[in-house]
Amino acid sequence: MYNPSSGIAEEFIAHEEIMASIQYAEENKGNRKLIESLLDRAGDCKGLTHREALTLLECQEPDLVERMFCLAREIKQKFYGNRIVMFAPLYLSNYCVNGCTYCPYHVKNKHIARKKLTQEEIRREVIALQNMGHKRLALETGEDPVNNPIEYVLESIKTIYGIQHKNGAIRRVNVNIAATTQENYQKLKEAGIGTYILFQETYHRENYERLHPAGPKHDYAWHTEAMDRAMKGGIDDVGIGVLFGLNHYRYDFTGLLMHAEHLETMFGVGPHTISVPRIRNADDIDAAAFEDAISDELFARIVAVIRIAVPYTGMIISTRESRATREKVLKLGVSQISGGSRTSVGGYAEEEPEEESSAQFDVSDTRTLDQVVEWLLDLKMIPSFCTACYREGRTGDRFMKLVKSGQIANCCQPNALMTLKEYLTDYASEDTRRKGESLIEEELKRVASDRIRQRTEENLKEIEHGTRDFRF
Repeated sequence: MYNPSSGIAEEFIAHEEIMASIQYAEENKGNRKLIESLLDRAGDCKGLTHREALTLLECQEPDLVERMFCLAREIKQKFYGNRIVMFAPLYLSNYCVNGCTYCPYHVKNKHIARKKLTQEEIRREVIALQNMGHKRLALETGEDPVNNPIEYVLESIKTIYGIQHKNGAIRRVNVNIAATTQENYQKLKEAGIGTYILFQETYHRENYERLHPAGPKHDYAWHTEAMDRAMKGGIDDVGIGVLFGLNHYRYDFTGLLMHAEHLETMFGVGPHTISVPRIRNADDIDAAAFEDAISDELFARIVAVIRIAVPYTGMIISTRESRATREKVLKLGVSQISGGSRTSVGGYAEEEPEEESSAQFDVSDTRTLDQVVEWLLDLKMIPSFCTACYREGRTGDRFMKLVKSGQIANCCQPNALMTLKEYLTDYASEDTRRKGESLIEEELKRVASDRIRQRTEENLKEIEHGTRDFRF
């Protein structure tokens, strides 16, 4: 039944193929000759199949695991350098008609505070995010056709893009809402969204249906085939992910990579991003009740092998993870992180009272955006607020061609430095500003093109004099 060219969920995510891959990986996890040959071949940065990647993941020989980590770091450096893109989530509403057993927004939860932001409240939240320095948001809502119709999301996007406050502006709005129709995806595209993000949660159909006992999300095929509808609707940047801990990691890891292969086969463009969230405590959710939770060590291996298997994709890690965990996986593959996040409906403009909590999950990394930026600078990484590719039309296959050829770095490095300069000038604390200026000076030396380096230096001076939004 397995057919990556099929548009039918149970054919491009075929249970039999996943089980056969798990058996193959189990039989070969100690096959040093095979593991070494996979690592040798993966060095060409063209990726691995889902079965090959799972075989790597299952290998636990210390020297081979370390070799995997080294290769993941090399691939990350080649495609994304030491740039880390910054973003923040913005929860518009937590009204939801689904019965998801791992999410406090489920319809049976009668004691969580239910909230929906008005357009004026959205405006206040966005100004607060702009005052932090954010340029990129990920919109989040529960699924509720009455309280959160597509018209509300579209109006909210228009409001967000229309807000200019001092030197602040949101330049890219990514959207994480429930699976919808091709027509609605076309509307989101016309509204100017960046990436459409939807987590599968788990690819195991039986467990998926058990975890989603009620509501539209119960329909496994509708949910799993959503990215096909999104891309047919004109959205050429999509982001996938699973919630590790809901199901056995081997199954979902394999399904995740099969989904990436399907998108590449069907549309010539794999996922723009892959997210790797883990189950966390929330209002009435006890993460300890989920027996498939994964360790920090296994989590690091998962990140590394995803980077090896799908070298071109961006990888996202949120404030679900602690500072220590985020630091460990940054160099192994992660290219985007959130900072200063709130997972409640509102909470940026004014802190939410504890007794009125509307949060989706507990935040592990509670640092401010400036503290996260300073931390990245201490790690010799470039906090990037760049949205240039999206606004220059470098999306979908155009973006992927540049990434796979390695040419994207010619744009990304100077754009990252210029957006960092904006942040340092407008928002940073004195210590962060000092460290950032030093990093920019060092990184300018690494810009390969004399012409681009000269233009970047000129633009950096113009930013000091008040001009904003330079980009290559």
